[in-house]
Amino acid sequence: MKTIAIIDCGTNTFHLLIVQYDKTSREVLLQDKRVVNIGRGGINDNRIMDDAQQRAIRAIKEFRDSIDRYGAMEVFAFATSAFRNAENGPSLRDKIREACNISIEIISGNDEAEFIFWGVNAAMDLGSTTSLVMDIGGGSVEFIIGKKDQVKWKRSFEIGAQRLLDLFHHHDPILPNEIETLKDHLDRELADLFTAFVKYNPTTLVGSSGTFDTLSAIYYRQKGMDITPQLTETLLPMENYKKIHAELVSKNREERMKIPGMIGMRVDMIVVASCIIDLLLQKHEFNRIRVSTYSLKEGVLAQIVDGKLLH
Repeated sequence: MKTIAIIDCGTNTFHLLIVQYDKTSREVLLQDKRVVNIGRGGINDNRIMDDAQQRAIRAIKEFRDSIDRYGAMEVFAFATSAFRNAENGPSLRDKIREACNISIEIISGNDEAEFIFWGVNAAMDLGSTTSLVMDIGGGSVEFIIGKKDQVKWKRSFEIGAQRLLDLFHHHDPILPNEIETLKDHLDRELADLFTAFVKYNPTTLVGSSGTFDTLSAIYYRQKGMDITPQLTETLLPMENYKKIHAELVSKNREERMKIPGMIGMRVDMIVVASCIIDLLLQKHEFNRIRVSTYSLKEGVLAQIVDGKLLH
């Protein structure tokens, strides 16, 4: 058995996954996360602010302690949108290496999309019909069109929730004209995605982790159901999502926090994030929504176990 650690340095949240595995089995020893918000205050200026850098270093130091405690033999660490677009992203990467002895690879948007797809593919059977996999991060949003074990099209767009929050969500509740301005912006930015819709005609929308986890948690609480840690796919029926979206855009922050299933780290960005989903449902006819609890770090694990990702 081999013990490894995987770190996903996202724009909002840093994730740690420590796993023990061999050719026939795998066991999750630890899952941990830290809300770091490295995009706060500077993401649209392509800067990681000083306070955000300190939060990032502190989070990785805490992860380092856990990695040492579990005796992980290798660490696979990746950073995404905020790091790759910030002028001082490489500098922060170097500071983390010096402080924590962990080397972080700043990956491209295409690589990020690829890892996300394989994470979702490990969580659920995508089957032979074509799906649109979607992951809403703070800095970027990844879209992958594919079916079981097959990527047909992928693209990362720098339209993440922190960016949209800073640019368009100036009143709370968000104003109708702010939603329209936001959607006009997305219309322009996502032109290539809408062209891909015509070519590949995905019939299922698959949401990966993050925002979709929260939307699904709200649905489960409405129905008096529990989400167990063992679930790799959760429910979010289309009509229930539309009702939840209408509620989100009509409430202010304090009111959103009172929605059962809402968590504090999502309450600010979930409005603009949900507006992206709502626009997609207006632009293209999907039969249903599925939610994967797996994302990038599980995709990295799948590639490592399959021997497709080596240090």
